[in-house]
Amino acid sequence: MTAVLAVADHRRGELRDESFEVVSAGRDLAADIGGDLHVAVVSGEVESFADSLNREGVDHVHTVDYGEEFNHDIYVQAVEALYADLDPTVVLTPNSVNGLDYAPAVANALDLPVVTDVVDVEYDDTLVATREMYGSKVETTIEVDGDSFVVTTRGGEWPQAEGVGEAEISSFDFEPDESAVRSTVTGFEEVGGGDVDISEADFLVSIGRGIEEEENLSLIEDLAEATDATLSSSRPIVDNGWLPKNRQVGQSGKVVTPDVYLAIGISGAVQHVAGMKGSDTIVAINTDPNAPIFDIADYGIVGDLFEVVPELIDEFQ
Repeated sequence: MTAVLAVADHRRGELRDESFEVVSAGRDLAADIGGDLHVAVVSGEVESFADSLNREGVDHVHTVDYGEEFNHDIYVQAVEALYADLDPTVVLTPNSVNGLDYAPAVANALDLPVVTDVVDVEYDDTLVATREMYGSKVETTIEVDGDSFVVTTRGGEWPQAEGVGEAEISSFDFEPDESAVRSTVTGFEEVGGGDVDISEADFLVSIGRGIEEEENLSLIEDLAEATDATLSSSRPIVDNGWLPKNRQVGQSGKVVTPDVYLAIGISGAVQHVAGMKGSDTIVAINTDPNAPIFDIADYGIVGDLFEVVPELIDEFQ
């Protein structure tokens, strides 16, 4: 059977955006291979999740109703069982905390090659994956030998699948080996000011070195309040201790895909851009007209943020 199997990701009762991105990646691969796209959702509110995952291009949605939260042992067994039943050419998962937890274990159990954190993937007689290296300064293209593969996709690199599909939705008959389930989720604890998840924000106001001093944060906070935006930053702001880690955008922070990303005093280093280039609309304010951030910005203002931001606050108020 020629097929692609994409496994959805959810947390605490909600499907993650990466689930719909991996559907898009799977749809493209299925077209390359000339096969069907199967989407699986394991644990949680599988019936409602399945309805949400029934997007254009999806041929079949499989539900595995076991528990509420992610469990490594259950996911490994479930994906192995789905693989045995469907014999897909590619197993796709998001390159998320969950995906990176079980995808390598599945590849190891099935003796398949695994490629993680891809930013592009194609199939033309063999798998061709694109990854970024050296702090996202270089893209590398990898041809992978094999008949079947496990791949994890980086968030923000594919658009979220849209539309209403006509997929067949069915419960997958799965009886796990309970003796191999050696862990269970007992609760969640937010860390590092985790009350705000910038990856879920529709509008981000993000600051960089150009803010100069911690005391100037209040100006940006006023702008965020006036625009009903969420405050985020580049790494130097977090390294200085001016904002907590959960506010950091970039390769070593979070990948974000808001409707609007307003970058203030951010030069646009590749490590930062890797975390926000998937934003729908990027607006940049910088005194340097040659700042790399302007290369990806949809709109740019060359000017002093201490003059521009007060004008924006007045406008929005």
